[in-house]
Amino acid sequence: MTLSQSLLLILALIAASAFFSIAEISLAASRRLRLRQMADAGDLRAAHVLRLQDQPGPYFTVVQIGLNAIAIVGGVVGEGALSPFFNDLLALWLPGETASKLGAVLSFVVVIALFIVFADLLPKRLGMNEPEQVAVRLVAPMQGLMSLFKPLVWLLSRITDRLFSLLGLPAARDERVTPADILAMTEASARSGLLAEREHQMITNVFELDSRSVTSAMTPRERMAWFRVDDPEPVIRARILAQPFSSYPVCRDGLEQVLGYVDAKDLFQRVLNGLPLDLSSEGLLRKILVVPDRLSLGEVLALFREAHEDFAVIVNEYSVVMGLVTLNDMMSTVMGDLVDQQDEDLIVQRDENSWLIDGMTPIADVQRALELDSLPHADQYDTLAGFLMEMLRRIPKRTDAVSWEGFRFEVMDVDSYRIDQVMVTRLPPVGPA
Repeated sequence: MTLSQSLLLILALIAASAFFSIAEISLAASRRLRLRQMADAGDLRAAHVLRLQDQPGPYFTVVQIGLNAIAIVGGVVGEGALSPFFNDLLALWLPGETASKLGAVLSFVVVIALFIVFADLLPKRLGMNEPEQVAVRLVAPMQGLMSLFKPLVWLLSRITDRLFSLLGLPAARDERVTPADILAMTEASARSGLLAEREHQMITNVFELDSRSVTSAMTPRERMAWFRVDDPEPVIRARILAQPFSSYPVCRDGLEQVLGYVDAKDLFQRVLNGLPLDLSSEGLLRKILVVPDRLSLGEVLALFREAHEDFAVIVNEYSVVMGLVTLNDMMSTVMGDLVDQQDEDLIVQRDENSWLIDGMTPIADVQRALELDSLPHADQYDTLAGFLMEMLRRIPKRTDAVSWEGFRFEVMDVDSYRIDQVMVTRLPPVGPA
């Protein structure tokens, strides 16, 4: 065989090897959701690829038969074709025996390099760019090869299945998509610019509903606006003007004796109809939804849906009212700044190394702002104030400080045992001693 014939054969083998490489990577990398969309749009080839992904054993067996056979033939042909050329070239400067040995080595290296670049790396990168499109184009020829090598494929597949069974390994991959998978995909999309950062954050917040306690989104009891059932009309009017909300809890003597709630619309209708604002009037009070403080936001959202309510009072295990939560509070958690916010932001960044944070800020928001992966005993608290109490093991007072993971948390203001403001400062890195 002449040198030109050998080179043409090597190129043909590289092309065949590239075909099997790109067929392998495209099937493995194809996203089932995208393939299902293509199949639903009428592409029968996508349906064939989905079936192959369910039972990929014969497909990959054919790929390995092709790759290994081509590698063996390519090594034999390459060494026989290129070794004499390198021997003659090196013999111009080196002794005959040395030139022969070095020529064989160079022939081996060149053939291996050609196969790695053109039969492996380049095809696999091409297959990764548009795996679904490549997979549907190659599914027909691969099915033809699977039929051609069916007896050998059956034998090798049975041997492989037996080994999997003996080792206790699963024969098929788990196709379930977990919340972690979805979050990883959205994060990758956000980093690539396909998904806006605000949209990415919104999706993350939705999945946090089941892990966030309802107390992280509630209005604490000291900020609640409520009425006593015997409040006179001037008091009711003044409170509505000072704290305009859609609903107000109504209590007998204090917050521990909640009788129900009154809708502001009902009060307005009474005013328009010339009726007195008497909270004990029949039909004015509505039954209030009471939820435990250990529920997650997702569980409270389900209760809202079942009770057709958008307002609930939160109590602890001792039946003490902790605060209240509304549907708008929960939507604020999901939507962020796309919905109405409080008058002041809970987290204010003063400069690149310091933040002024409200003590009632949900700890998940604090971690996100500071880019902290974890906090100690994170299941013991829901807010920044709770974190400081957990770390100090007492009620914090002004100037108390805690350091964690390169940040200093200093209490700036305390009002009746409530932590109002916390200054968070990034500490300078500690150099080697």
